[in-house]
Amino acid sequence: MTEVRTDPGSAAEDPAPQPARAPDFVPKPLYLAVAYIAAASFLALTQSLGQGFLTANLTTLGGELGATQSQTAWLMVAFMSPRAWMPLMLIKIRTQFGLRRFAEVSILIYAAVAVLNLFTTDLRSALVAEALSGIAASSLSTLAFLYMLEPFRAERKLVIGLPLALTVISLGAPLGQALAPLILENASTMSILVLKLGMALVCLPFVYLLPLAATPTMKVIKRLDLVSFVLLAASFSGIVACFTTGAIYWWFEANWLGWLLGGSIAALALVLTIELHRKAPLLDVRWLTSPAMLHLSAVLILFRIVLSEQSAGAPGLFRSLGYDASQTMPLFWAISGGTLAGGLVCAAILRPARVPFIHWGALALIAIAASMDSHASITVAPRDMIVSQALIAFASSLFLASAMAAGLLAALMKGPQYLLSFITVFLSTQILGGTIGSGLFRTLVSVRASTHGALIRDQLMITDAAVSGRIGQTARGLSGTVTDAAQAKAQAVTQLGTQIARQATVSAYNDAFTAIAGLALAALAVLTLHLLHIHLKSRAAPSAAATA
Repeated sequence: MTEVRTDPGSAAEDPAPQPARAPDFVPKPLYLAVAYIAAASFLALTQSLGQGFLTANLTTLGGELGATQSQTAWLMVAFMSPRAWMPLMLIKIRTQFGLRRFAEVSILIYAAVAVLNLFTTDLRSALVAEALSGIAASSLSTLAFLYMLEPFRAERKLVIGLPLALTVISLGAPLGQALAPLILENASTMSILVLKLGMALVCLPFVYLLPLAATPTMKVIKRLDLVSFVLLAASFSGIVACFTTGAIYWWFEANWLGWLLGGSIAALALVLTIELHRKAPLLDVRWLTSPAMLHLSAVLILFRIVLSEQSAGAPGLFRSLGYDASQTMPLFWAISGGTLAGGLVCAAILRPARVPFIHWGALALIAIAASMDSHASITVAPRDMIVSQALIAFASSLFLASAMAAGLLAALMKGPQYLLSFITVFLSTQILGGTIGSGLFRTLVSVRASTHGALIRDQLMITDAAVSGRIGQTARGLSGTVTDAAQAKAQAVTQLGTQIARQATVSAYNDAFTAIAGLALAALAVLTLHLLHIHLKSRAAPSAAATA
């Protein structure tokens, strides 16, 4: 394996070395190509199922650990935070130490963390285990990309390999929630932890028997890289923690949320200042703040906020209404099916020139689906949202792969050194955008639920004759099981309060779904105007050339 090393004693801020030429592509036999695709799929599902299992079993896990709802939310923070900042260093680690060593060490770390998960007995040890799981999962995500791209020629890596890799990685979260009720035994998460360990062990022979193509290595990690990395990790972790727990502790009641968010923004500003003045920056701030990259970043974050309709919307509604995991299982199977279908369609139609039109179609589908969900009634059930949620999952797969392909092309046209900056932007905006979107969605639902509850109670004063009559009717209906008249009336009042809370919750989610639909329509209008402008500009160009 070719190795290019700089002098260890050189200054930390020497210009970045240019990578050596990668080996030419060697076509693989069909059976071997299929094996690499299978390895990529298994690696992707191994790491992404962890998020789905964690989301589906937070309540159960909290009970086993003796933790409250607010405390168990930190388990999600611990798992998701590393996935926002780890990609920054993974590419440099891979470049400096080589793909082979990176792959072997990554899978061994993931297997070791899976073993560690079996021995978590309290919240503190669970937080450490989930943080390590998030770090290891980031490495496996990178490996899944590399294995999926390995058997394809260069011209097919972006249009076929990339959509397939992103689809399988995205598939794990809903699939984990669909599978969790089937795997849980005696309301214990041990069976899920054993499954995660088994999948990690199955990944070992994949990695050792199917080596990735050797790539040149070089010394690329500088001392200031570590400083910037630590600051960026602190910044992103703070943002994830703030928006994950903000709606739980409530923004205006927990002062530390404001300090945390302010500190995260300050750390991010310090990173940008450091990188802006480096000769060989970890991130090319000038390129990242160019109009094209700012536009792409805004689009990625906006789309992730729109997609919070699925991550925090329908599942959150049904949890609030008391539906358990087994009752929502068909919904997550539909989401999984929509995700897979969207990825396959994207792989079939993706071409660079079609990316804006793919985005247009994805936004249109999300606007339609969110509008469908915004008319939910108090009797809404998971089966009522199967079609709409499948449409959103389909649109998500269409958008993400096409957006990443377009960004990678732009980065590669500028030069290989821009690849790290783009991948960091893409993966970080996905995690941060999803976290911010879900946090804002839950906050909006909480505010609107409180407003609707107050309005309903104002309209149904206990002195109102119709309300009194309804309470009396309900109390008489309970007389067969509750002999005490006062107790029966108290239970009737409690039932009425439950119905008010249920109606307020459904109305609040309807408001949030309407807001998502409006946001998607606004983005669709902007994109339509942009495409129209490009079309008119292209038509005017030949006319101007002819008259010149």
